[in-house]
Amino acid sequence: MTFEHDGEKGVARDSVDARAHERQRLVADVRHFSPTCEQEEKDQELFLRWLERSDCPDVSTRENDVAHLTASAWVVDANRTRVLMAYHRIYDTWAWLGGHADGDFDLARVALREVGEESGLAHARLAVPSPVSLETLCVNGHVKRGAYVCSHLHLNLTYLIEADPVEPIRPKPDENKAVRWFEKDEVLANVAEPWMERWVYPKLLRLM
Repeated sequence: MTFEHDGEKGVARDSVDARAHERQRLVADVRHFSPTCEQEEKDQELFLRWLERSDCPDVSTRENDVAHLTASAWVVDANRTRVLMAYHRIYDTWAWLGGHADGDFDLARVALREVGEESGLAHARLAVPSPVSLETLCVNGHVKRGAYVCSHLHLNLTYLIEADPVEPIRPKPDENKAVRWFEKDEVLANVAEPWMERWVYPKLLRLM
């Protein structure tokens, strides 16, 4: 029994150590991120302040109801001419794919997971290992699955992901109404969030 107990403690310790390592790697990724505009400069500072705080709930989970980590995916084809977007139910607009970290500090892994869940793509891949965009997103209060969610911040990293437009796609009914590929010059005309249209999507379109 002693050996089994010690083994369980060792597994738990390894899990804690692995999570701490992933958090440190995320902090390093954010520190080494090179801002392309004033928005990213300011949000990078805010991002690091939250990551380095110890007096608040874990920033990687939604239990921190003021600010928590999210990852977004800018999904493009290999020729960089098309973008995959989903019609988001809560925001009522076409938008990038992505979601909450929910305890995972490996935000690249989160972005890939969300692409699979939200679009059905099984073979999407990171085009580059590091985040290509950083932003603090303001989320207005809303009702989700019958419960009210207070207004809060998403501390978001965006990853460039490649996929094949020939691969079948499908929506995730509880989150989006549709998923489709857009030509890159169609994107801005199909989004209804002014802040995203001005500050975020133009940055990502310049990567194409």
